[in-house]
Amino acid sequence: MQLLEAFKDFVQKEALFSSKEPLLVAVSGGLDSVALCELCYLAGFEFTIAHANFQLRGEESLRDETFVCELGQRYGKKVLVRRFETAQYAAENKCSIQVAARELRYGWFLAIHDGVILTAHHQDDNIETLLMNFFKGTGIAGLRAMLPRQGRIARPLLFATREMLQQFAGERGLSWVEDSSNASDKYTRNYFRHQLVPLLQTVYPGVARHLGDNIQRFRDIEVLYKQAIDQYKKKLLERKGDEVHIPVLKLQRSKPLSTLVYEIIHDFGFSAQQAPAVMELLDSGPGKYVLSSTHRILKDRNWLIISPLVETPSDHVLIESPAGKVLFEAGELEFQLLSGAAPSSDPLIAWLDASAVEFPLLLRKWRPGDYFYPLGMRKKKKLARFFIDNKLSLARKEKVWVLEMNKKIIWVVGMRIDDRCRLGVQTEQVLKISFFPSAAL
Repeated sequence: MQLLEAFKDFVQKEALFSSKEPLLVAVSGGLDSVALCELCYLAGFEFTIAHANFQLRGEESLRDETFVCELGQRYGKKVLVRRFETAQYAAENKCSIQVAARELRYGWFLAIHDGVILTAHHQDDNIETLLMNFFKGTGIAGLRAMLPRQGRIARPLLFATREMLQQFAGERGLSWVEDSSNASDKYTRNYFRHQLVPLLQTVYPGVARHLGDNIQRFRDIEVLYKQAIDQYKKKLLERKGDEVHIPVLKLQRSKPLSTLVYEIIHDFGFSAQQAPAVMELLDSGPGKYVLSSTHRILKDRNWLIISPLVETPSDHVLIESPAGKVLFEAGELEFQLLSGAAPSSDPLIAWLDASAVEFPLLLRKWRPGDYFYPLGMRKKKKLARFFIDNKLSLARKEKVWVLEMNKKIIWVVGMRIDDRCRLGVQTEQVLKISFFPSAAL
């Protein structure tokens, strides 16, 4: 029962939750989550079990669901089950199955429980996360991998290895189900688990223990790092209403400059890739600026001024029906529903599959950070890059409008439609949108 005492000590040390707090335990039916259930039961914690059935493995998925329901009966605990159309969700949102499953399960967990949600991630999982982050490229947060508690998600097994959980399950006579997909190396995590980590262990037999120790060191380093960054921000940032003013000379003397610039600007929607452009502002003349989707950084003599972007009512128009004409700053749009059509290549006309378009639509000016899936492409592209590829001048870019549906851009007006709304062999009704630009354009 050494694992039980270590489990309770870890929960207390990391202040994950109180002993009387109702918990939601995510249970797949595998070894890790079954061991977590047993530990919570032995520790006397009050919990409900939640099982997400992603319906990806046919009868095996149903087997797992049945097993978890029986597990709940064994403990006398309520079991909540949700079946997801995971493959369909992944296709509709153009993401991987792993991302789809993660978004679906965590969205569900957070919606059905107001308190702390426990997952069975253990030390081996965290080591794999560390390695994947390292090889992809990461900052301090990626090197410390998963934290024991992030928001309402708690991971009380991060102290334990899979070997420790297997030994505990054997001692307790626990049974569990095996996910056949865990044997496949087509998933990145499985490749690291089955190939890379064992290979590293042949060279460094203690690699797992050392990486586990490094994760704790990086957690401590991140705390110190954040403390240092906060001190720099206090010295450099002057808040004036809804603006932030930063003295240029004082910022230029700060080291390491590139890291500080990024840590300052990322709170305002700017990416790491924009940090060099912001640094160039330090030596530029007044009036130069860099935009994020929410803010602007303006060079004003001896200051950088960060201010929120404000949309005026004239910057957007709500379109509630697929018929008639809409006047706006850049010209006029005409909407027509057609039962059949012979589309032209005129960029001023959008030919869309009417079944893929839901009203109301939002007609607005484009914003930095906007992206869409250009016709003929299956990957998304930032509008800023799309404009560069099409050699738009700064003045022309400032006059571009987009048509948005449910926060998805379906047409860069007068330029290109989104591939997700294109006409296909199954199209029965066509939405034709004609753009008549004003003379000023």
